[in-house]
Amino acid sequence: MFRLFENLVDPYVDYDETAQPPQTLAAFFRYYSVPFRRLFWATAIMSVVVAAIEIGLIYYMGRVVDILVGDPAEVWDQYGNELLWVAAFILLLRPLIQMLDVLFLNNAIIPNYGTIIRWRAHKHVLRQSVGWFENDFAGRIANRIMQTPPAAGEVVFQAFDAITFATAYLVGAAIMLWSADPRLLLPLAVWALLYAGLMRWTLKRVGPASEAASNARSVVTGRVVDSYSNIHSVKMFAHHDRELDYAKEAIEDTRTTVQAEMRIYTTMDAVLVSLNGLLIVGVVGWGIALWLQGNASAGVVAAATALTLRLNAMTGWIMWALTTFFRQLGVVSEGMETISQPIDLQDAPDAQPLILDQGRIEIMELSHHYGRGQGGLDRISLSIQPGEKIGLVGRSGAGKSTLVKLLLRFYEAEGGSIQIDGQDIRQVTQDSLRRNIGMVQQDSSLLHRSVRDNILYGRPEASEAEMLAAAKQAEADGFIADLQDPKGRGGFDAHVGERGVKLSGGQRQRVTLARVILKDAPILVLDEATSALDSEVEAAIQNTLYGMMEGKTVIAIAHRLSTIAQMDRILVLDDGKIVEEGTHSELLHKEGLYAQFWSRQSGGFLNLEAAE
Repeated sequence: MFRLFENLVDPYVDYDETAQPPQTLAAFFRYYSVPFRRLFWATAIMSVVVAAIEIGLIYYMGRVVDILVGDPAEVWDQYGNELLWVAAFILLLRPLIQMLDVLFLNNAIIPNYGTIIRWRAHKHVLRQSVGWFENDFAGRIANRIMQTPPAAGEVVFQAFDAITFATAYLVGAAIMLWSADPRLLLPLAVWALLYAGLMRWTLKRVGPASEAASNARSVVTGRVVDSYSNIHSVKMFAHHDRELDYAKEAIEDTRTTVQAEMRIYTTMDAVLVSLNGLLIVGVVGWGIALWLQGNASAGVVAAATALTLRLNAMTGWIMWALTTFFRQLGVVSEGMETISQPIDLQDAPDAQPLILDQGRIEIMELSHHYGRGQGGLDRISLSIQPGEKIGLVGRSGAGKSTLVKLLLRFYEAEGGSIQIDGQDIRQVTQDSLRRNIGMVQQDSSLLHRSVRDNILYGRPEASEAEMLAAAKQAEADGFIADLQDPKGRGGFDAHVGERGVKLSGGQRQRVTLARVILKDAPILVLDEATSALDSEVEAAIQNTLYGMMEGKTVIAIAHRLSTIAQMDRILVLDDGKIVEEGTHSELLHKEGLYAQFWSRQSGGFLNLEAAE
């Protein structure tokens, strides 16, 4: 039975993806609620039915009081069957209706509604560009992906469990009091107006206070995750206390915002108790006055009393439900700052897969300054022939990495263009572009998965034999055989830790090389590919790299000039421009910037002068 309701909505159903997500709360909920429309209607109807049954039971209890004033024998003869039917309804039908209402809400809506938001939000965020991720904390992004779905689910839950039910209940209560004596509506109406005023005061303040508290919690998460992610630096520089102070500032801000939020709730509770006292005295007192005048039966007074006591018990719950509703709306609103941001770099509407048959790269008047007007690249033009091996040299900040990022279309170039085999990379799909480019970076971060999974990331459909061959070619099979993680998994099944932290820098680099070898892309980018390797391993890996380069168009960035001395052509970048070009020997003869770098080398490294 549970499975029937749990499967009423498929949270992974196909949908029209958009690069421009909803920007308002109403549009946000409409967007994610499309698969739930019929279910929402059914749940709303059930909430109204449940509220009507509750009001009906209170009304009937008043009728029972009036029935019982007669002779017991006559009462049973006259009303016995009626009482039995009502008892049967309470024992059999009412639980079924109540259970159906709960099944709709708890089993069909809540698990699936949070899932559909988390799934689609994660899918949307993964489409964002590298630059987008570089402008935020990974911890804060993840926190918003995790906290927004349950908050949205809580909003939906309160909408049906409390708001719909309470509205139907209040309307039913008004109808019942009107049918008993219209004058009983007066104290209820006065109370309702005052209660609405208190609600407005509370909700006006809870939304901003909740959003501020949610923002503060996200900052705490971002700072804590930042410390944990860089724990080696924290320990190495002995900055334990500094990190505590850094986190304490955000934690204290969270405490302050939560205190402000809680003051609103305390004020609300104090005023609510007074209002509820007015409701009880007003309705019950008026009912007693009517009874004393002979204008109302004891049953009417009993029903009115039960109703007001029930409303008294409900008002705190309703107010708390409403404040929870708007507090969670604040959390959703804060989460939308991340998950509803438009895709800043997307495929052209008519983008086609890249067709790469040669590997020629044409760079024309390419400029990119990261929106700062300086740094990066400044109108460089370059032609790389199919199968040509190009080395890039320059001080840090000269634009080498920027060129590679633009080639991979991690950023949209501010000016100029890049073509591969005559196709503008802005007119081809990003996935097809990157599938045709293999890259080994200086920072060889790995996924927190097994060694096998990390290598197969290069080509998931590769066979076990191909994966093993790639590991062997990267000189990685030796140390992999000796690996074992804390859970006893060994060899290729051993997990490498977050970003590969359980492996040495050289080991991570070799796993990364194996991954790129397995990918076997026709264009190869090497960004300090051997910088993390010791001399002995580097010598062995050099042969591997030269083997990888065979038949490919290669762009290699290196501070260790010996690693690119054999390239077909070496480009020297300075201040975003190509200032020298030629083979290793030609550049030495020019006695320019490259020759200065070469003469200043110590152990094969450049004397870096600027920070990128």
